[in-house]
Amino acid sequence: MARKVYAAVMMSRARLRVVIESSAVSGEGQVAMAAHKKTGARHHRIIVWSLLSLVGLTLLLPLIPYAVAYVNPETGGVPNPGADLWRAVREADVGTTQVQGVDTGVLINANGERWRHFRMNQLIPIGAMLMGSVLALIVLFYLVRGPLRIQGGPSGKKIQRFSVFERITHWFTVSLFWLLALTGLILLYGRFVLIPVLGPEGFGLTASACKEAHNLFGPMFLVAILMMFVTFVKDNIYARGDLNWLLKGGGMLGGGHVSAGRFNAGEKIWFWIAVLGGLVLSASGLVLDFAVFGQGRAVMEISHVLHGIAALVVITVSFGHVYLGTAGVEGTIGSMTNGYVDEAWAKTHHDRWYAEVKAAAGKTEEAGSVGGGATASSVVSPVRDG
Repeated sequence: MARKVYAAVMMSRARLRVVIESSAVSGEGQVAMAAHKKTGARHHRIIVWSLLSLVGLTLLLPLIPYAVAYVNPETGGVPNPGADLWRAVREADVGTTQVQGVDTGVLINANGERWRHFRMNQLIPIGAMLMGSVLALIVLFYLVRGPLRIQGGPSGKKIQRFSVFERITHWFTVSLFWLLALTGLILLYGRFVLIPVLGPEGFGLTASACKEAHNLFGPMFLVAILMMFVTFVKDNIYARGDLNWLLKGGGMLGGGHVSAGRFNAGEKIWFWIAVLGGLVLSASGLVLDFAVFGQGRAVMEISHVLHGIAALVVITVSFGHVYLGTAGVEGTIGSMTNGYVDEAWAKTHHDRWYAEVKAAAGKTEEAGSVGGGATASSVVSPVRDG
């Protein structure tokens, strides 16, 4: 019996030892695992902070020269050959080149970009608005006011207004003017208007042809302008009554027609705009057409500006001249086709000139009848029956 009790006690003690040992082993494992986790978290933090430090250092390194220059500005900036090169290029500093010529030592001219900006953002849109506005006003005026009629209707008697030479000079100038105007407008606005219609290839051919025609016939326009000036300048000087004509608007808005000589004040203003504008166009065009006078880029850029502005101004004003010479005033177009106008037209619009012509014709007939037995029918007269 005692042996059984002793054996049972020993077995209980053995079991207790096993439980205690297993508990001890389990506690040590948990401690080890906790220590391992703590070590892994620390390593993770070290890696993260290392990466952040590397990124920050990478971002701050390029700023070190600026910090040094700020702290000690007297030492000068860090030289940058690339920046110095492009700064010199943008400032149009003259370099060394084997190509001989004006401005050949300049790699990039910043003024050219300024001219392109002016052309695209100011000249083209403002010119389009100017021409479009004037055309719209002319159409509106015609619809509201209609053409100016001859007071009392045509008389059937004609009076010579322009000689053959005067008409040849006029149509020679007109032909060149509209040829150059149309080709110039195509070069200026063609990419916006014609490319959608003709396509890039078709517009390229059209623009090339316009450029050649513009350059070829441009110098001839100077000859035409000088011919116009010599032919008509004597009748386009300010005279008595011109200011009154301007103040009354030439009777265009009512109030009856205003007295005028051979050319009224409006026609005189158009004459001087055409002559002076034509001279500016011709001079600037020659500079652009013949780059052999030693002119540099700056001169040619200024010529481009003057050429474009003068062209748009003269073209815009010419719309009014064309309207008044065709549909705007009854009986006017014949003065430049056959050289004659109706006597009633002359009395209505140019009464002083009409009186001068009649007086001169009377003196001519009187002189012819007095000398040599010539009759009135044999004397050339500016007046004839219709």
